[in-house]
Amino acid sequence: MELIDQLSNLASRVQKQVGHIQTEEATKNALVLPFINALGYNVFDPTEVVPEFICDIGTKKGEKVDYAIFRDGKPIMLIECKHVGADLNVNHAGQLFRYFHVTEARIAILTNGVTYKLFTDLEQPNKMDERPFLEFDLFNFHENDVTELKKLSKATFSIDDMLFAAYNLKYMRAFKKYFEEQFNQPSADFIHFVSKQIYDGVLTPKLKEQFSALVHRSFHQFLNDKINFRLRAALVDPTGPVVSAPEFEAAKAEVAVATADADGKDKDIVTTVEETEGFMIVRAILRKLVSVTRVVMRDVQSYCGILLDDNNRKPICRLHFNGSKKFVTLFDVEGGERVDIDSLDDLYGLASRIRAAVERHESKGKEAAIA
Repeated sequence: MELIDQLSNLASRVQKQVGHIQTEEATKNALVLPFINALGYNVFDPTEVVPEFICDIGTKKGEKVDYAIFRDGKPIMLIECKHVGADLNVNHAGQLFRYFHVTEARIAILTNGVTYKLFTDLEQPNKMDERPFLEFDLFNFHENDVTELKKLSKATFSIDDMLFAAYNLKYMRAFKKYFEEQFNQPSADFIHFVSKQIYDGVLTPKLKEQFSALVHRSFHQFLNDKINFRLRAALVDPTGPVVSAPEFEAAKAEVAVATADADGKDKDIVTTVEETEGFMIVRAILRKLVSVTRVVMRDVQSYCGILLDDNNRKPICRLHFNGSKKFVTLFDVEGGERVDIDSLDDLYGLASRIRAAVERHESKGKEAAIA
């Protein structure tokens, strides 16, 4: 079973258990150990997973970190656990800071069993950073998070690869935060930089004020134009007529509503342009079989689901577009089947199976009605 499936199963199980967990020890047993096991480490093998790991530090004797994961006889990861629901901040990581300095471990994890904060030493060698390079939420994760987390697994662990990924994640997060800030409210420096790319004259205070509003509007218009272009392209059925303007506008509005609903439920769920385009391609494939209003998108953290009649029991397909490898899960067979794809165009090659999934649900509905 793939890591993302194991974590999804663990999340489902933990959501039912979390209300009954009263102690830190219960948090370790019910939440943290299964997480370590999902990464491929044998929690019953003391050569791989050492609980209550002791490392004397100067005059401090007998201090323990909750778990140390070993490889080739050396610690590679340290894990400090708190009670489920506890806030996780740098003040809770005292042992991790001290142990990180005196062991060979380069990865430290602070967790409450649901949230996992991963640290390394990007700022200063052998000194744990105060800020994590990755935060993983068991109840709210994205496929990209699993891709990065997989680098810690026993089967693929490489400290060089992990540190390289940590470096990239640190700065990518900073870049994305900066872009988001500029998108929402461009700074004076950003306005000045952009304006000088297109205006050779002197930027007077009045021009700066004017350009500030124009840059903000242009940002949003540019994104809107890109989405509209790709949506219109996705709604063109190669075997049928081009979608009409009213149909396009109605479909676009439905996507906006679906995305808004997802945002309202979970602000970290982002419906990407590719997912939206994939949804519209599936609709185009099914236009001659059922009304497109019955084909509904429901985005979650680990995939973008497409359902018939907005019913979880009638899945048509799932789009997994956020990892390093794109794939879809098709439901023309019981339980679904993964199919790797190289591009969105490959969805058209799966048209017969996508239609078959809908026909399968329709057939079951007729059988139930007869019964």
